[in-house]
Order: sequence, then C-alpha cells, then structure tokens
Amino acid sequence: MSNSAGGWREVGAGVLARRHTELDLTTGLVLGRERALVIDTRGDSDQGEELLAAVRDVTDLPLTVVLTHAHFDHCFGTAAFLPAPVYAHPRCAAAILATACAQRDRWVRHYRGEGDDGTARALAGTPDPPLPAAAPERLDLGGRTVVLVAPGRGHTDHDLAVHVPEASVVFAGDLLEQGAPPDFEDAYPREWAAAVGVLTSLGATTYVPGHGDPLTVDEVAAQHADLQQVADLAEAVAAGRITVADAAAHSPYPDIPWP
Repeated sequence: MSNSAGGWREVGAGVLARRHTELDLTTGLVLGRERALVIDTRGDSDQGEELLAAVRDVTDLPLTVVLTHAHFDHCFGTAAFLPAPVYAHPRCAAAILATACAQRDRWVRHYRGEGDDGTARALAGTPDPPLPAAAPERLDLGGRTVVLVAPGRGHTDHDLAVHVPEASVVFAGDLLEQGAPPDFEDAYPREWAAAVGVLTSLGATTYVPGHGDPLTVDEVAAQHADLQQVADLAEAVAAGRITVADAAAHSPYPDIPWP
C-alpha cells in the first residue's frame, strides 16, 4: 500500500509532484541549481525512505524539507531526509510534540483493522518526526527562490504553503483537496476560506493539493466557494441565526465541527 503510483509528474519547469497510493498523498520536489526542496515526507519510516529514493532518482542536489503541517501522513517520513534542514510553520513543532503519539496509535489501529499489517508495523516502529525549525519567508535554491506562505488557520492552525513564483505553482498541503472532501477534524471552518483566499491571491496557474492531482484555477475557485459557504454557515451557527442541523443540511461537505 505504500508504493508510489505513476512516478513524478512535472507541474512546472523543474517542479514535480508525486502522487502516492497510500491515502492518495501528494508530495513535491522543486529543483534549483544548488539545492532541491522536498515538500512533505509521507507517513512512516519506510515510506520516507521510498520517497528519498524517488527523489534521488531525479537529483543528487543537497536537500531541504518543508512540511505543510503536522498530520502523520505528511511528516512521519522526515527522518529519512536528515541531516537536511527541515522547516514548517512556527506552530508545527508544538503540534508534533502534542499529537504524534496519539496519531501513531490511532493509525496503527486503523491499518490493523484494514488488514494492512505491513503499514501498521512500519508506523508502529517509526519514531516521532524530528521537530522542524520555523520556516523563513523565502528559500534560495540557487537560481530559484520559493516563498513559504502561512495563510492563516484553515485545515489546521499551522498550515504552510509553498509558492514557486517563476513556475506559477503553489503546493497547498491539505488546505486544498482533490478527489475527496476536505478533512475538518482539526480545522477552523470559519477561517479556512480566508486562508485559501490568500493562496488564490498569489495568482498561480497550478495548485498542488495535499492529496490527489493538481488543481486548475477554476477547480480551486470552486473549492474556495464551497469553503466560503461553510464559513458563512458556521458564522450563522455561532451567531445563533441557524441551528447545527440547518447548517449540516446546507453544507457542501459532511462532518463539519460546527461551533
């Protein structure tokens, strides 16, 4: 279940996305002249090693890692990339410290329940990921600068996106989804649309979600509109203008943690 599907896909000049079978995760690779940037590291030590090998099939440049957020499927493979520097939102390290053990226990149970004992064993044996440093605003890869964007609370309270301006590509992490509804478990429904609005204001032509295939501007606009509808409904619940049942009945997405 942990092998990759379809290899690397070029989404811009020297900008690659890799879609994985497990959880339909999408990771990223940005190539500069002097360094390469890896975006997210997958969900356990074995998966991290697989991703590193896939990266090394493309480039032997020194690596830097950016984590979009602290959910296990995006960061538990990070140790494979050490001693590369690892960056994330300033609140990401605290989230890893607070939740890594519970995430591991929960998802080991999930995989065992699905009969996927190999992934369960790999995750059970994966230590907590190394804590990332607070991301700078920009990273110079040599002849190419990427911008690290903290757009506000949305999927989590520490989402970080990666903008490659010259390629007109944004790696959005789980602020955007393709092929499945957004995950609201740790989310801020009243603020998520505003965070996506920050990403759309960057004017990119391609948006790579945390799961699934790259999105067009129109697809992002449609998802932004749905998230705005959720925000409006959540605001109405919080103000007492409608009930939770009314909000759920009109929501474009299920399982919203209404105020």
